[in-house]
Amino acid sequence: MNQSISQDTTGATPVTQSDAAPGIKIKAQEVKVFYGEKQALFDVDLDINENEVTSLIGPSGCGKSTFLRSLNRMNDTIDICRVEGRIALDGEDIYDKNVDVVHLRARVGMVFQKPNPFPKSIFDNVAYGPRIHGLVDNKADLDAIVQTSLEKAGLWNEVKDRLDQPGTGLSGGQQQRLCIARAVAVSPEVILMDEPCSALDPIATAKIEELIDELRSNFTIVIVTHSMQQAARVSQKTAFFHLGYLVEVDETEKMFTNPSDERTQGYITGRFG
Repeated sequence: MNQSISQDTTGATPVTQSDAAPGIKIKAQEVKVFYGEKQALFDVDLDINENEVTSLIGPSGCGKSTFLRSLNRMNDTIDICRVEGRIALDGEDIYDKNVDVVHLRARVGMVFQKPNPFPKSIFDNVAYGPRIHGLVDNKADLDAIVQTSLEKAGLWNEVKDRLDQPGTGLSGGQQQRLCIARAVAVSPEVILMDEPCSALDPIATAKIEELIDELRSNFTIVIVTHSMQQAARVSQKTAFFHLGYLVEVDETEKMFTNPSDERTQGYITGRFG
């Protein structure tokens, strides 16, 4: 395994260590993000553990979605955006000039705030990724991937008899699960979710939360949420952002019962935000 020099977050002397530490799927070090002259993130250091759900919480405009989009280089689509620092996936710098961004986004999938199924059939929504990435050789394999992905998204039994109907004809909660199935279909290692339940009713939200808990056995999940109750329910680790800074990160239970920073306490108790 490659060895590299890594600065620890306390500012102590650099130590030689493996970049891909056991259990750490993504390692962010001194990540800064700029939109033109405006700096949106300041020196974020965050380890994201494999097969866990990590919640990013904080007030609107605090940088949590900006950080999330940095994890699969979605910020590349914004001309004035610039990212500094290092983000490593399994020890490899995702901002290295040799990284294939299309391949990266297959490894690190994304589910957005508003369900955004393609204007295609339910089947073709899920089959789209495997087709463009060349993951299947024949119709039988594609059928199997579509079924498995819909099963993982908890949607198969609801749509198996209407796979040829438009994905846009599903309910909001079903559309969001279809988008999760679409993300899962290319066998990603990480799934990013940007407020995936904010447009959904409580029943649909409960289904998505249950699904997130099931998915973490196979995937590493990072979720941005405005709902502290949701963060408490679905995540093992929570990171609190404020004004572009990562204020605190800890096990979710500790964060919500005994936070270390008074700003975290203030946000959790509703004094600001």
